[in-house]
Amino acid sequence: MSAGISRRIYERFIYSLLAISALVVVAPVILIVYFLISRGGAGMTWEFFTSPPRNHMTEGGVFPAIVGTLYLMTGTLVFSVPVGILAAIYLTEYAKQGPFVRAVRLAIVNLAGVPSIVFGLFGLGLFVLALKFGASILAGSLTLALLVLPVIITASEEALLAVPESFRQASLALGATKWQTIQRVVLPNAVPGMITGIILGVSRAAGETAPILFTVAAYYLPSLPRSIFDQAMVLPYHLYVLVTQVPDAPPHIQWGTALTLLIIVLGMNLVATVIRLRFRRARKW
Repeated sequence: MSAGISRRIYERFIYSLLAISALVVVAPVILIVYFLISRGGAGMTWEFFTSPPRNHMTEGGVFPAIVGTLYLMTGTLVFSVPVGILAAIYLTEYAKQGPFVRAVRLAIVNLAGVPSIVFGLFGLGLFVLALKFGASILAGSLTLALLVLPVIITASEEALLAVPESFRQASLALGATKWQTIQRVVLPNAVPGMITGIILGVSRAAGETAPILFTVAAYYLPSLPRSIFDQAMVLPYHLYVLVTQVPDAPPHIQWGTALTLLIIVLGMNLVATVIRLRFRRARKW
């Protein structure tokens, strides 16, 4: 009897410990969202979203920064997702496992640990100066693509490896080629995991300031960019400028800018999550 009571007490202790751990993870997110809404909610008006900054950034809105951020995120996805997925397919499906593959995976892990400021300096040296793209959306997108590639490659590899090997064997036994098997069997079942990596990568890129500081961000540029070779205002850097360089900026503009950035990131995550759920429901295993 005493052993049964001790077991129940132990189970309740473990359950309480797990519940507390979950609260520790969720509570900061709730507090951040509440803090931003309470401080910046007053500034979230239609004019704030649709007008450029005025009067030395103490009035107006963040429309150019919103557009610049969306352009930059689109460019990052265009450059990073195809390369990351193709690299993961090669490493899991085609490459012969050995020292070379282990070296590549080690390089990917090390690349994921490089500080973002180093990526910014690399983008400045390669894309802005050496390739003469200048400070532009193109240079910023390529720099952020390099930043998120390790996350996308690693998540895509895990998703591909999670597909049962029996699926591949059955497809090959029916006469399909290796690429047909990858294209029609492996990839559709690995898409949910790949989208998870893309979500994590883009979420990180959307909030980075250091890489775009050297490659794309403009201090004040109320006009919208006309090509990928133009500079652009971007929300993370614009927020940094408002807090550090514009002492007279009203608090509701500063907090509203932070809340706008959070809404964009959460919105992109929500869209990607819906797509992932649709693919996951269509999966047969």
